[in-house]
Amino acid sequence: MKKLNKINKMSDQDWADAAAWLSGESTAGEEAAHILVNEDNDIMKKWDDLKNIDGDIIDVDKAWEKLNRRIEAETPVITLNRNSFLHSLARIAATVIIVTGLGWLFFKVTGPEKVTVSSGSHEKNIEVLLADGSRVYLNHDSRLTYPEKFRGDSRTVSLAGEAFFVIAADASRPFIIDAGKASVQVLGTSFSVMTDNGNNEVEVYVESGTVMLSSNNGYHNVTLDPQFVGRVSDRGASQAVNRDANYLSWHTDMLIFDGERLETVFADLKRTFNISIEAADPVINDYRLTSPFVDQPHDTIIKVICTTFNLHSVREEGVYRLYPGQVR
Repeated sequence: MKKLNKINKMSDQDWADAAAWLSGESTAGEEAAHILVNEDNDIMKKWDDLKNIDGDIIDVDKAWEKLNRRIEAETPVITLNRNSFLHSLARIAATVIIVTGLGWLFFKVTGPEKVTVSSGSHEKNIEVLLADGSRVYLNHDSRLTYPEKFRGDSRTVSLAGEAFFVIAADASRPFIIDAGKASVQVLGTSFSVMTDNGNNEVEVYVESGTVMLSSNNGYHNVTLDPQFVGRVSDRGASQAVNRDANYLSWHTDMLIFDGERLETVFADLKRTFNISIEAADPVINDYRLTSPFVDQPHDTIIKVICTTFNLHSVREEGVYRLYPGQVR
């Protein structure tokens, strides 16, 4: 009854401050918000009351079903005094914030903060140090989401794009990567993950340790040893020994070609240094190159190729087009 009296005595400004604190817009109002959070009346009554206010704005049943799974056993309960609530716009605003923001509040109180790191189209090897000592290196156009601190019996992150992982060993807590179309699970190892290899598959290459790659539908999985590449989708799983010496070139900044067709060279240069090259004459694609490239300027790489095969280049909209013969 003492807590209920506190709610009844809350002014409109108290409600507005509580709403601002719950939404993260203000550091004031924490005390008022905690009066709501610590109240332990029947939470279902609160949801029913909210439903009667404006069903067109808030889908309370949908929100409750989603929220109840997370807070049923342990979350603080928020209850509102409906009469005083309806007397002011501030209290309506507080209700909306509470309905939409309770998940955020629960996450803030009981769950770790999430961090997202993204790399641009001209950025790669963006290094991310995780709380357990693991390191992640993002290729260009990639995104990693991870908790500031790992809790529970696993270490889970989400990846979109491509990254190289060096995972700190922890036998009690597997490291899990949500790769969109599949999941990757390890204990301690180094490997790369590509969330879409162009064939609607998740692709993993293992440098050291052992990695399990599983489809989201649970029907397909493969366990990969070092130097193997695995591919998984809802259609199936496969693995093969890696024959591409430049598979990790985007991470090492080193390409070594030994008689490779220029079509393959162009693809590797795109993936490693984000250089777009096209052959104006299809015959050029069949020329074979033997040469190393170690983090050299784009123009230098193009000049080496053109000099080797008596070609000339024209750069148009960021793409190098190669033509037979030297420019006169």
